[in-house]
Amino acid sequence: MRMLLGSGLLSSLTTGLTLLRGARGDVPFTWRQALAWISWGITLALAIGTIVDTRRASQGKLVATDSPVHGKEQKLLARRLKD
Repeated sequence: MRMLLGSGLLSSLTTGLTLLRGARGDVPFTWRQALAWISWGITLALAIGTIVDTRRASQGKLVATDSPVHGKEQKLLARRLKD
């Protein structure tokens, strides 16, 4: 549960809900809205990727070097074994 709340997933989901509310009106779809949806999709993908990498690291598996949890694998594994 800690991973879900601390990864930006909650923020990404609330942003998605805000975009959905804005899409309900009679306002035509513009390039700004398209960029907002693309940005939201990228943010959601990054948040999910961080969750996956954190889970892999806590299981003692290697993660990619560009991952935000790279270099913290031992710490995450120790935390998981402690809990």
